[in-house]
This record gives sequence, structure tokens and C-alpha cells, in this order.
Amino acid sequence: MIIEKTELDTEADYNLNILDSTTNKLTKRSKTMIYQTILGPIEIKEENGKITQVHYLTTQELEKTKTSKQDKETQLTKQTYIQITEYLEGTRKEFTIPTNLRGTPFQMKVWEELQKIPYGETRSYQDIANAIGNPKACRAVGMANHNNPISIIVPCHRVIGKNNKLVGYAGGLNIKEKLLEIEHRSAQQ
Repeated sequence: MIIEKTELDTEADYNLNILDSTTNKLTKRSKTMIYQTILGPIEIKEENGKITQVHYLTTQELEKTKTSKQDKETQLTKQTYIQITEYLEGTRKEFTIPTNLRGTPFQMKVWEELQKIPYGETRSYQDIANAIGNPKACRAVGMANHNNPISIIVPCHRVIGKNNKLVGYAGGLNIKEKLLEIEHRSAQQ
């Protein structure tokens, strides 16, 4: 199932907006596609040629999208879906998708550090806090993880609690466990 929404925002965010030649106003154009995966439906958002969101959809969120206009997918959302599918099948370990993460300076540091965690490995929240030079920020690291807009590609699922416990994941602990199992199984091959 593929569903697409087009959003036009106001002039509030100049660095993310483009000039619409028909209206001569600054607008932000985004395409949001919903794809079915082995983990359930995911929403992939593209803005100005970069992926800005990969989000697991709840049943309620999916219901709301059923009234959205269906349209053609973009090359980038399709390529992102293909790479995520390959990852979930255990045949892809790295993503080559252009992304545009937006967050606070602290969140950006955390998300950058997450991308350094090797495939098939995990780090603790404390490890990430130490790596960004803020060893007392374990809880803040957890919140940055929770607010990661590009799940799977920015691997927040690789961050675990003390004593290797699975804790906290915006997509649900069952999905976090599946993602880590896929990586563990694939890394041993």
C-alpha cells in the first residue's frame, strides 16, 4: 500500500523553504509515502531531495492516512523503502540515502554519534553520553533517541540500557528486539 500526502507550509522556516514560481511565495514541499514492511507500516517523508523522516505508524495514524490522496511515489522515497527492505532482509548493512536531520544542537550530536555505532553492535546510553562529552546526560540521550526522526537509518535501536537490557524505543521494544536480531543474525554470516 502506498499513500502520498503533499504539505505546503508557511514562510516561517526560510532555510527549508523554496520559492514557488506560481505564487511567488516561499513554501516547503514534502512528500510523505506509507509503505508496508515486515515490521508494519512505515511513513517515509522527503523534503527538497532529502529524507527527513522514517516513522513507524500506529493503527490510529494509519487510519487517518486512508483519506489522504494517493499519488506517485518519488524516486527517493522508493529507494529509501528498497534499502529499508534490504536491511530488514539482512542483505544491507549501510544506507546511502541523503538525509536532513533537524533538531537541537544536543540532539544532532547524539544522532551523529548513533551513526558511528557499527552494524550488529550496541552501545549504552552512558556510552553515547560519554562519547559526546557529556557523561551526566544519559536521560537526555534517551530523549534524543526517542525524538530521532529517521528510525532505522539513524540507528537509535542500537542503544541499550545498563547490563545489556532493552529499554525504550519509540517504535516499541518488540521492534527494537527484531531489528537487533536481524543485525546479530546477519553480522554472523
